[in-house]
Amino acid sequence: MQITNKYTNESYLVQALKAKEQSAYSYLYSNYSAAVNGVIYKMISSRELAEDVLQEVFVKVWNNIDNYDDSKGKLFTWLIKLTRNHTIDTLRSKAYKKQNSIVSEENIEWTTVVDHNQAISKFNTQDLKQRLNILDNNQKVIIDLAYFQGYTQEQIATELTIPLGTVKTRMRNAILELRKALN
Repeated sequence: MQITNKYTNESYLVQALKAKEQSAYSYLYSNYSAAVNGVIYKMISSRELAEDVLQEVFVKVWNNIDNYDDSKGKLFTWLIKLTRNHTIDTLRSKAYKKQNSIVSEENIEWTTVVDHNQAISKFNTQDLKQRLNILDNNQKVIIDLAYFQGYTQEQIATELTIPLGTVKTRMRNAILELRKALN
């Protein structure tokens, strides 16, 4: 005995989606998310961002399903086009470019500091902590929390009740100052 799903008929699925039936959206996600994910992953290398985009695409389907016109093509084609366009919009967004820039600079700067392991190894922890005196108090606190107490940037922002962007900027500036001091 073969069990058939009522949503295998595309026109019935579209009607159910337009009627905002939760089971239709569950079916859509279960059967189409892998293909949508594949499109996103080809364009975005960050797993976390790709997962966010995937979620945003399905929210967009929920909000815009009434714009789908079956006379212009299949539901799958519309969904893939919507996915591609949303992913491109995400990659072009100022927020993405700014976040990507901050992360890249931070990684490059931290790698540079780590590459100076031989210079750092000449100092014990006490000497290194004394070198932090070149930093202003805001930077010292962030470096202490991050590198001596193991806090993440998000935890630091919560602990100090400051925006995450401020934490990242102060950390980046502190790393630049320390790099100058170590050279």
